[in-house]
Amino acid sequence: MSQTQLLINVEKQRLLVFDQKGECIWDRAIATAKNGVGQEQGSECTPLGRHRIRAKIGAGQALNTVFIGRRPTGEIYSPSMAKQYPSRDWILSRILWLCGEEVGFNRGGSVDTQRRYVYIHGAPDSHAMGKPSSHGCVKMRNQDVADLFEMVEIGTPVLIIENENS
Repeated sequence: MSQTQLLINVEKQRLLVFDQKGECIWDRAIATAKNGVGQEQGSECTPLGRHRIRAKIGAGQALNTVFIGRRPTGEIYSPSMAKQYPSRDWILSRILWLCGEEVGFNRGGSVDTQRRYVYIHGAPDSHAMGKPSSHGCVKMRNQDVADLFEMVEIGTPVLIIENENS
C-alpha cells in the first residue's frame, strides 16, 4: 500500500483505516443503509466496491453543524431541532463525498456513487451505530467523523464490502 486506505464492512458495520504499511490503525462503528447494499440511483442502498474520497467538506466547522446540500446552514443540531424537523436526514459535522472507481458498477449512468450523493458523514449522537439505518450514506459519530476527516486526504481509496468474503 502506498497511502492510507479505508475499508467499510457493511455486515460488521465497521469502518477501518489502514496505514501505508497495511496495518489497521483505527476501527469505528458506523451505520450504513437500512435498505442494504446496492448501486442504483434512488435505491437508498449503500454502494459496494472501490471508491475514493472526492471532496472533504466542513473543515473548521463546529461538531453538530447541520449541512443541507453540502453547505452549512448555520444551525447546530440539538434534540429540540430533531423534534422540530422529525423527517430531516441529518448530515452533521463533516462530509467525505465518495466517488466510484468502477465504470458501470459504481461510476457512470444510474449507478454513479458521486451523483447519488453518497457520503461518510456525522449523525446525531442519539442515532445507533452498528445497525443499518441510513439512506445510503455511511453515518458516524460526530467526533469520529471529525477525527477521520483529519486523517484522510482527497483521493484516499475507500473499499466498501458486504462482508469479509466479498
